[in-house]
Amino acid sequence: MYPTRALRVILEPNLSSAQHTAVCIKPSNTFQGANIYVERDGQLHLLLSDAEEPRLHQVSCFSTRTPQRVALFLQASPQRDISRRTASFQYELLSNKTVTGPDFQKMALVEAMCRPCDNMELLMAICSSDFVVRGSIHNVTHDAENHMSQVEVGARRVYRQKNQIFQQDKVSGEWRGPVKTLLQCKVKKGTGDFLFTGNEHFGEAWLGCAPRFKDFGAVYHKAIERGANPCEFPFD
Repeated sequence: MYPTRALRVILEPNLSSAQHTAVCIKPSNTFQGANIYVERDGQLHLLLSDAEEPRLHQVSCFSTRTPQRVALFLQASPQRDISRRTASFQYELLSNKTVTGPDFQKMALVEAMCRPCDNMELLMAICSSDFVVRGSIHNVTHDAENHMSQVEVGARRVYRQKNQIFQQDKVSGEWRGPVKTLLQCKVKKGTGDFLFTGNEHFGEAWLGCAPRFKDFGAVYHKAIERGANPCEFPFD
């Protein structure tokens, strides 16, 4: 609040045991009054500038090079008045993933793969995903500038969700929620019953495996017969 001077921020947990760790920073919508630098080898490298308005609405990622805690440096920018300003942000630490540039979409490639998941990936997805939902595609919108698509999902059943991405409509009783994916995946609106899985980043759901529900059922029941299912799934 009311940034002045500077603040050094250490991101926990300690990253000494992690390799190829990436850090992603997302400024709040009301971020004002400071610049964010990342500290490397005793030098400060500008990550986010208070003066670059478009960049303040994007996620910036960088790879850590040394086996130590990540240090950020917040420096207050000069102001001409005493109006209220807040410099706040969220961050995520990603182990064993390489981020080659500042674009969040490159990090999302890990989960938003355009190719279909193989059977083992699918079986693991229902166990480890942040959200697992059965439903259909209501609409798809595309953001060419940011290379993303947003899928509006109408859910027949929400098996699991980490946060409240999917909300129940008070009138219809249907669960609905937005799921993001890459524009290059060319997702289109269509009919059918799907199993949507994926993970959340900065409060947004990113699509992972999304097979047709009947195809998932066939894979799961074959795994049950072989005793190869990694976790139980509540079929009705």
